[in-house]
Amino acid sequence: MTANNRVDMVDALRGYALLGLFLVHCVERFEIYWLDPQPDAWFDAIFALFSGKAFAIFALLFGFSFATIMANERARGTDFTGRFAWRLLLLLGFGTLHVLFYRGDILQVLAVVGLLLIPFDRVRSDRVLLLLAALSFVQLPLWLRWWAAGQGAAWATATPLYFTWGDLQTLADGSMLAVARDNLGPGTVGKWSFYLETGRVVEIAGLFLVGIVIHRRRLFAEAERHRGTWLAVALISALLWGLATVTPASFGNEAQRQSAEWLLGQARSLPAMAFQVAAFVLLWQLPIRRLLAPLVPAGRMTLTLYIGQSVVFVPILYGYGLGLWDELSNAETILWGLLAFALQIAGAALWFRYFRYGPLEWLWRVGTRTTLAVPFRVRPA
Repeated sequence: MTANNRVDMVDALRGYALLGLFLVHCVERFEIYWLDPQPDAWFDAIFALFSGKAFAIFALLFGFSFATIMANERARGTDFTGRFAWRLLLLLGFGTLHVLFYRGDILQVLAVVGLLLIPFDRVRSDRVLLLLAALSFVQLPLWLRWWAAGQGAAWATATPLYFTWGDLQTLADGSMLAVARDNLGPGTVGKWSFYLETGRVVEIAGLFLVGIVIHRRRLFAEAERHRGTWLAVALISALLWGLATVTPASFGNEAQRQSAEWLLGQARSLPAMAFQVAAFVLLWQLPIRRLLAPLVPAGRMTLTLYIGQSVVFVPILYGYGLGLWDELSNAETILWGLLAFALQIAGAALWFRYFRYGPLEWLWRVGTRTTLAVPFRVRPA
């Protein structure tokens, strides 16, 4: 596989993850759905395919991209450690601005947890990294909480903060300023509570480490040579996904139900994510790649498109705009999401005819390098 094809495949996979995350946001009406949940087959299908999986693919690719950047800089004889930390701080800034519109932003989480990547980059043993990743996926803190809940410990049976922090009614009828204020305050507390209490922060850290190993072992760069590995991942993860799906929704006593649901949620989403990644890599090597290739431009400007989705759709759905959150069915939100993403793909493809980077990607690169001398326009042939 050539270097260009390698980049295209990773960008296409990132574009696929962006699509999945966007469709989850659409059926959730960018969080406001939970004010009056109305699940149906459409909602359940999107959640089964993408909820907990799309963001996990992003985390995996974040670790992969980190390893790529650090390896490229080492090849140039540069220590990029400090500058990468600065890069994460800039991402945190993008995420904080994004929170003004959408409290469920994941950029802040990736930026903060991403700091863990820096010391682990110095761990040269892939086996150690995979062992640490496996320990992350086991979710020992959640098992401790499950056990403590069975013993009646108050902290383990307490209502999660994200159940009560953040006023969804404000999203439905508050002003733009009121929404931004609630998003930055209680909404952000609720968001971080969700990622911490459900074990997603620990899961993200593990996925970062797997991404580093994927880069080192060239499992994306030389996917054709590692076809057997990817096929094994697809088969094993499909089996685990199936087993987790038929597992009862909870285990233990009533006090342990919440912790058990979090554990089972991770047991289902991780193999589902692994299967989707492996299947995507395998399909990319077949003629069907032509159908996947349009995702490449979207994958090259996910920062711009991810934030742009909220900037456009939040005013359409929230009370301070058109307030359509309770007037659209789940099927309609999916349809509008697909149409909007198709427009984003077309717009991204057109954009890259003239520019090297997406607009926010360019600003991020300029900020990281602390220089405006970063080429933006494509030079005529």
